This record gives sequence, C-alpha cells and structure tokens, in this order.
Amino acid sequence: MAKKILTPLELKVMNILWRLEKAYVKDILTNWDEQPPPAYNTISTIVRILADKKGYVGYKAHGRTHEYFPIVSRADYQGTFLNNALTNVFKGSASTLVSALMDNDKISDEELAELKRMINE
Repeated sequence: MAKKILTPLELKVMNILWRLEKAYVKDILTNWDEQPPPAYNTISTIVRILADKKGYVGYKAHGRTHEYFPIVSRADYQGTFLNNALTNVFKGSASTLVSALMDNDKISDEELAELKRMINE
C-alpha cells in the first residue's frame, strides 16, 4: 500500500485513472471535469510523479507515448488517507473524526444510521 498522501491535482488524476482503469494523458484531459483543463504538460508531469516517485501508477510504453494505469486501488488509498487523517488530525480518535463530520453536516442521518448498524454487528 502506498504511504504518500496525494495533492489535490494528483488525486483528480487518480480519480480519472480509477474510473477509466487505463488512459493516455489525452484521455485524462478529455475526462477532466473542470474547464479549462490543465495543460497537457502539467498532466504529463503529474502522471510521471505518480508513477516514478509516488508509486501509484504504472505504465506501458507505446513508442513515445505512455498508457497509464493505477497500481494502487482506490480502497487502499482511502485507507492510507483515513489513517493519516485519523493519526495526524484527530490524534487517533475515531469518535472525534465522526463528531467533526456531524458538526460540519458532512454526514447524513442515513449514513449515521448505517455507521451505528455496522458498529452493532
């Protein structure tokens, strides 16, 4: 499991790769949800960082282009992110994390009921 937390831009790229499963830089840009999308070179740099420095992405070379694919699953990243937040932001307290979600209206009544059900299983 990867240990490094992603920047917001890296996370946007990863979300696209998780959804598409494999993509060229042009595919990532085509699937960008904000307009205007970043420059081609920006995304190219980001996927190289994700591949070569952070270990989240693999690639296959096709001539001078590369087809990128995630090698860390979304679930594994979510675990890494949550563990980091729990440890570094909430001092290891899951109840403080849930309390913060509730205080900021980030958790619905249905989600809270689901959490209670999961705890009681």
